[in-house]
Amino acid sequence: MHFEKIGEFGNLEMSYVCDFSGGYISRNRNLFGKLELNRLTQFILEKCTYGTPIFKLGDGGNKILILSGIHGNELSPQIANVKLLNELLDADLKNTLYFIPFASPKSTMYNERTFNDMDLNRSAHIQNSLSNLIVQAVENLAINFVGDFHSTAFNANPGIESVFSSKSPSPESYLIANYISRNVGSEVISFDFAGSSYKGAVEDVCNLKKIPAVTCEVLCPFANVIRGSVETSLAQMKSFLDYFGI
Repeated sequence: MHFEKIGEFGNLEMSYVCDFSGGYISRNRNLFGKLELNRLTQFILEKCTYGTPIFKLGDGGNKILILSGIHGNELSPQIANVKLLNELLDADLKNTLYFIPFASPKSTMYNERTFNDMDLNRSAHIQNSLSNLIVQAVENLAINFVGDFHSTAFNANPGIESVFSSKSPSPESYLIANYISRNVGSEVISFDFAGSSYKGAVEDVCNLKKIPAVTCEVLCPFANVIRGSVETSLAQMKSFLDYFGI
Protein backbone atom coordinates (compact mmCIF):
# COMPACT_ATOMS: atom_id res chain seq x y z
CA MET A 1 0.00 0.00 0.00
CA HIS A 2 1.54 3.27 -1.15
CA PHE A 3 0.85 6.49 0.78
CA GLU A 4 1.21 9.89 -0.80
CA LYS A 5 1.83 13.07 1.15
CA ILE A 6 -0.87 15.71 0.67
CA GLY A 7 1.12 18.92 0.75
CA GLU A 8 -1.91 21.14 1.28
CA PHE A 9 -2.53 19.51 4.67
CA GLY A 10 0.85 19.43 6.37
CA ASN A 11 2.02 15.90 7.09
CA LEU A 12 -1.22 14.18 6.09
CA GLU A 13 -0.77 11.14 3.84
CA MET A 14 -3.36 9.00 2.09
CA SER A 15 -3.84 5.79 0.20
CA TYR A 16 -6.74 3.52 -0.77
CA VAL A 17 -7.91 0.26 0.74
CA CYS A 18 -9.77 -0.53 -2.48
CA ASP A 19 -11.14 1.18 -5.58
CA PHE A 20 -14.56 -0.47 -6.00
CA SER A 21 -16.42 1.01 -3.04
CA GLY A 22 -16.60 4.68 -4.00
CA GLY A 23 -19.63 6.85 -3.50
CA TYR A 24 -20.83 10.44 -3.30
CA ILE A 25 -21.17 11.13 0.42
CA SER A 26 -22.89 14.45 -0.35
CA ARG A 27 -25.96 12.56 -1.57
CA ASN A 28 -26.61 11.40 2.00
CA ARG A 29 -28.33 14.56 3.16
CA ASN A 30 -28.75 13.32 6.75
CA LEU A 31 -24.96 13.07 7.08
CA PHE A 32 -23.77 15.76 4.71
CA GLY A 33 -25.66 18.52 6.50
CA LYS A 34 -23.86 17.71 9.76
CA LEU A 35 -20.31 17.97 8.36
CA GLU A 36 -18.19 21.08 8.69
CA LEU A 37 -17.33 21.67 5.05
CA ASN A 38 -13.81 23.02 5.35
CA ARG A 39 -11.12 22.27 2.77
CA LEU A 40 -9.95 19.04 4.42
CA THR A 41 -13.47 17.64 4.74
CA GLN A 42 -14.16 18.48 1.10
CA PHE A 43 -10.92 16.74 0.13
CA ILE A 44 -11.94 13.60 2.06
CA LEU A 45 -15.35 13.52 0.38
CA GLU A 46 -13.78 13.96 -3.05
CA LYS A 47 -11.43 11.01 -2.47
CA CYS A 48 -14.37 8.85 -1.36
CA THR A 49 -15.76 8.95 -4.88
CA TYR A 50 -12.88 6.71 -6.00
CA GLY A 51 -12.97 4.06 -3.28
CA THR A 52 -12.20 3.67 0.42
CA PRO A 53 -9.48 6.15 1.39
CA ILE A 54 -7.20 5.65 4.38
CA PHE A 55 -5.40 8.63 5.91
CA LYS A 56 -2.20 8.68 7.96
CA LEU A 57 -0.89 11.17 10.52
CA GLY A 58 2.31 10.94 12.53
CA ASP A 59 5.17 8.48 12.53
CA GLY A 60 6.62 6.09 15.08
CA GLY A 61 5.20 4.69 18.31
CA ASN A 62 2.03 2.62 18.24
CA LYS A 63 0.18 2.28 14.95
CA ILE A 64 -3.53 2.84 15.62
CA LEU A 65 -6.57 2.74 13.33
CA ILE A 66 -9.77 4.74 13.83
CA LEU A 67 -12.41 3.05 11.67
CA SER A 68 -16.03 3.98 10.98
CA GLY A 69 -18.69 3.41 8.35
CA ILE A 70 -18.57 -0.39 8.29
CA HIS A 71 -22.35 0.04 8.29
CA GLY A 72 -23.11 2.89 5.94
CA ASN A 73 -26.31 3.93 7.73
CA GLU A 74 -24.55 4.45 11.08
CA LEU A 75 -23.82 8.11 10.56
CA SER A 76 -22.67 9.64 13.85
CA PRO A 77 -19.28 7.83 14.04
CA GLN A 78 -18.47 8.75 10.45
CA ILE A 79 -19.05 12.42 11.23
CA ALA A 80 -17.04 12.10 14.45
CA ASN A 81 -14.14 10.46 12.59
CA VAL A 82 -13.94 13.37 10.15
CA LYS A 83 -14.05 15.82 13.07
CA LEU A 84 -11.26 13.95 14.85
CA LEU A 85 -9.03 13.94 11.77
CA ASN A 86 -9.59 17.70 11.41
CA GLU A 87 -8.74 18.26 15.08
CA LEU A 88 -5.52 16.22 14.97
CA LEU A 89 -4.28 17.47 11.60
CA ASP A 90 -1.65 19.77 13.11
CA ALA A 91 -1.03 17.85 16.34
CA ASP A 92 2.49 16.86 17.40
CA LEU A 93 1.95 13.10 17.44
CA LYS A 94 4.36 10.57 18.91
CA ASN A 95 2.36 7.69 17.43
CA THR A 96 1.10 6.80 13.95
CA LEU A 97 -2.62 7.26 13.45
CA TYR A 98 -4.63 5.87 10.56
CA PHE A 99 -8.18 7.00 9.79
CA ILE A 100 -10.84 5.35 7.67
CA PRO A 101 -13.82 7.70 8.13
CA PHE A 102 -15.95 6.05 5.42
CA ALA A 103 -15.28 2.32 5.13
CA SER A 104 -17.88 1.93 2.40
CA PRO A 105 -18.60 5.29 0.73
CA LYS A 106 -21.13 3.65 -1.60
CA SER A 107 -23.13 2.36 1.37
CA THR A 108 -22.96 5.75 3.08
CA MET A 109 -24.11 7.46 -0.11
CA TYR A 110 -27.28 5.35 -0.18
CA ASN A 111 -27.67 5.35 3.63
CA GLU A 112 -27.62 1.54 3.56
CA ARG A 113 -26.38 -0.89 6.19
CA THR A 114 -24.89 -3.32 3.69
CA PHE A 115 -22.40 -3.09 0.82
CA ASN A 116 -23.71 -4.90 -2.26
CA ASP A 117 -26.06 -6.83 0.07
CA MET A 118 -23.15 -7.94 2.29
CA ASP A 119 -22.98 -7.05 5.98
CA LEU A 120 -19.37 -5.96 6.32
CA ASN A 121 -19.39 -6.71 10.05
CA ARG A 122 -20.22 -10.35 9.36
CA SER A 123 -17.82 -10.84 6.48
CA ALA A 124 -14.38 -9.62 7.57
CA HIS A 125 -13.23 -13.25 7.54
CA ILE A 126 -14.29 -13.75 3.90
CA GLN A 127 -11.31 -13.41 1.58
CA ASN A 128 -11.28 -10.11 -0.33
CA SER A 129 -14.61 -8.83 0.97
CA LEU A 130 -14.42 -5.08 1.58
CA SER A 131 -14.07 -5.50 5.35
CA ASN A 132 -11.50 -8.27 4.81
CA LEU A 133 -9.47 -5.87 2.68
CA ILE A 134 -9.52 -3.46 5.62
CA VAL A 135 -8.21 -6.25 7.86
CA GLN A 136 -5.56 -7.03 5.24
CA ALA A 137 -4.52 -3.36 5.31
CA VAL A 138 -4.27 -3.55 9.11
CA GLU A 139 -1.92 -6.51 8.77
CA ASN A 140 0.12 -5.08 5.89
CA LEU A 141 0.63 -1.78 7.71
CA ALA A 142 1.48 -3.62 10.95
CA ILE A 143 -1.20 -1.67 12.80
CA ASN A 144 -1.09 -2.50 16.51
CA PHE A 145 -4.59 -1.50 17.66
CA VAL A 146 -7.98 -1.01 16.02
CA GLY A 147 -10.98 0.99 17.19
CA ASP A 148 -14.12 0.32 15.13
CA PHE A 149 -16.88 2.86 15.77
CA HIS A 150 -20.58 2.19 15.21
CA SER A 151 -24.03 3.33 16.26
CA THR A 152 -26.95 1.23 17.47
CA ALA A 153 -30.68 1.93 17.46
CA PHE A 154 -32.81 1.67 20.60
CA ASN A 155 -34.49 -1.55 19.44
CA ALA A 156 -31.39 -3.10 17.85
CA ASN A 157 -28.50 -5.20 19.15
CA PRO A 158 -26.97 -4.08 21.50
CA GLY A 159 -29.38 -1.15 21.78
CA ILE A 160 -27.23 0.61 24.39
CA GLU A 161 -24.13 2.79 24.38
CA SER A 162 -21.41 0.20 24.74
CA VAL A 163 -17.95 -1.15 23.96
CA PHE A 164 -17.52 -4.69 22.61
CA SER A 165 -14.33 -6.54 23.48
CA SER A 166 -12.94 -10.00 24.15
CA LYS A 167 -10.53 -11.45 26.68
CA SER A 168 -8.79 -13.95 24.42
CA PRO A 169 -6.66 -14.28 22.37
CA SER A 170 -6.07 -10.48 22.65
CA PRO A 171 -6.58 -9.61 26.33
CA GLU A 172 -5.72 -5.95 25.79
CA SER A 173 -9.04 -5.61 23.94
CA TYR A 174 -10.78 -6.03 27.31
CA LEU A 175 -8.45 -3.55 29.02
CA ILE A 176 -9.09 -0.90 26.37
CA ALA A 177 -12.86 -1.40 26.62
CA ASN A 178 -12.78 -0.94 30.38
CA TYR A 179 -10.68 2.20 30.02
CA ILE A 180 -13.22 3.72 27.62
CA SER A 181 -16.05 2.66 29.91
CA ARG A 182 -14.50 4.40 32.92
CA ASN A 183 -13.91 7.59 30.96
CA VAL A 184 -17.06 7.85 28.87
CA GLY A 185 -19.55 5.62 30.69
CA SER A 186 -20.17 3.20 27.82
CA GLU A 187 -21.12 -0.27 29.05
CA VAL A 188 -18.56 -3.03 28.48
CA ILE A 189 -19.81 -6.07 26.55
CA SER A 190 -17.11 -8.70 26.71
CA PHE A 191 -16.71 -12.24 25.36
CA ASP A 192 -14.29 -14.81 26.69
CA PHE A 193 -13.07 -15.62 23.18
CA ALA A 194 -13.21 -13.45 20.07
CA GLY A 195 -15.80 -14.53 17.50
CA SER A 196 -17.60 -16.88 19.88
CA SER A 197 -20.93 -15.08 19.44
CA TYR A 198 -20.85 -14.59 15.66
CA LYS A 199 -18.28 -14.57 12.88
CA GLY A 200 -16.93 -11.84 10.69
CA ALA A 201 -16.88 -8.67 12.80
CA VAL A 202 -13.81 -6.55 12.08
CA GLU A 203 -13.10 -6.36 15.81
CA ASP A 204 -13.27 -10.14 16.24
CA VAL A 205 -11.17 -10.94 13.18
CA CYS A 206 -8.50 -8.51 14.37
CA ASN A 207 -8.55 -9.94 17.89
CA LEU A 208 -8.25 -13.47 16.50
CA LYS A 209 -5.14 -12.29 14.68
CA LYS A 210 -3.87 -10.97 18.05
CA ILE A 211 -4.35 -7.34 17.03
CA PRO A 212 -6.26 -5.85 20.00
CA ALA A 213 -9.49 -4.25 18.85
CA VAL A 214 -12.74 -2.89 20.27
CA THR A 215 -16.09 -1.91 18.80
CA CYS A 216 -17.70 1.21 20.26
CA GLU A 217 -21.43 1.84 19.88
CA VAL A 218 -23.43 5.04 20.45
CA LEU A 219 -27.21 5.27 20.58
CA CYS A 220 -28.66 6.80 17.44
CA PRO A 221 -31.44 5.79 15.03
CA PHE A 222 -30.07 4.17 11.90
CA ALA A 223 -29.78 6.43 8.86
CA ASN A 224 -30.04 9.57 11.00
CA VAL A 225 -28.20 11.73 13.50
CA ILE A 226 -29.60 12.82 16.85
CA ARG A 227 -28.39 15.46 19.27
CA GLY A 228 -25.33 14.39 21.23
CA SER A 229 -24.58 11.21 19.26
CA VAL A 230 -21.64 12.67 17.30
CA GLU A 231 -20.19 14.14 20.47
CA THR A 232 -20.48 10.79 22.29
CA SER A 233 -18.82 8.91 19.44
CA LEU A 234 -16.05 11.50 19.35
CA ALA A 235 -15.59 11.09 23.12
CA GLN A 236 -15.24 7.32 22.64
CA MET A 237 -12.60 7.88 19.94
CA LYS A 238 -10.66 10.32 22.11
CA SER A 239 -10.80 7.97 25.09
CA PHE A 240 -9.54 5.13 22.86
CA LEU A 241 -6.58 7.30 21.87
CA ASP A 242 -6.09 8.50 25.44
CA TYR A 243 -5.47 4.89 26.46
CA PHE A 244 -2.25 5.16 24.42
CA GLY A 245 -1.38 8.58 25.80
CA ILE A 246 -2.58 10.50 22.75
